[in-house]
Amino acid sequence: MTPSPADDRPAREMRVGLVQMQCGPEPKANLDRALQGIADAAERGAGIVCLQELFRTPYPCQEEDPTRFDWAEPIPGPTSEALAAQARAHEVVVVGSVFERRAAGLYHNTAIVLDADGRHVGTYRKMHIPDDPLYYEKFYFTPGDLGFRAFPTRAGRVGTLVCWDQWFPEAARLTTLAGAEWLFYPTAIGWQFDEGEAVDRAQHDAWETAQRAHAIANGVFVIAVNRVGTEGGIRFWGQSFVADPFGRVLARASDSKEETLVVACDLNAIERVRRDWPFVRDRRVDAYDDLVARWRDD
Repeated sequence: MTPSPADDRPAREMRVGLVQMQCGPEPKANLDRALQGIADAAERGAGIVCLQELFRTPYPCQEEDPTRFDWAEPIPGPTSEALAAQARAHEVVVVGSVFERRAAGLYHNTAIVLDADGRHVGTYRKMHIPDDPLYYEKFYFTPGDLGFRAFPTRAGRVGTLVCWDQWFPEAARLTTLAGAEWLFYPTAIGWQFDEGEAVDRAQHDAWETAQRAHAIANGVFVIAVNRVGTEGGIRFWGQSFVADPFGRVLARASDSKEETLVVACDLNAIERVRRDWPFVRDRRVDAYDDLVARWRDD
């Protein structure tokens, strides 16, 4: 089945900006490039811009190093204040990523949503925390405790998850049920082993396919903004992308270089797709109790 053209309302167009960066060792330089990316996207008509995961520093979790907790900062703090000022200056909604110091010894991997007037309208703390070779995030981050939410902005209702959350359909669904029209995924993912081109391609395809499936199953726009370039033992694969509610990739960034994408999205597509594919309507909410169990042994 393909979406019908029955909904003839005028387009509700919003341009979304994706700032894909290669991060260096100097936090100020990384922040300056991110701010410039926001400005570039806004000048090209973006009404909302997303940055990649933990963009201000090199990816911190390749080893367990307690000194890297010094990279964390409170919210509000230097990063959130700089992003708020840029949002206000360019009248653009910003989704940013912060290594949050909540209290002494308590840290989160946090996404913030800043409205086009610079107001802080939303905070999301990463819920699913990985612990894999070169991704030792459980050493650094406490799992989030704010739940799955959507925040009203001038660019529509914004839901944001973070990286490892990308693989979990429950997270996408619950954020959609909170009213999200956009699902943003600030991301830091790549290849950490030399397993050959075929395996590399399969890993990337699985990552993109999982998120396109979230777009289809929930009838929302999905935006993944990834790092690019080599840091330590990880080759970040870039390829930031936008998928529409039908799961089509509207644009995809480079796999090897920095790039700022600006992509036009018609938010009325959500209504059109959900009329023909009413997955939200047809959920059997009376039959899903076992989803809250870790496993069924019967």
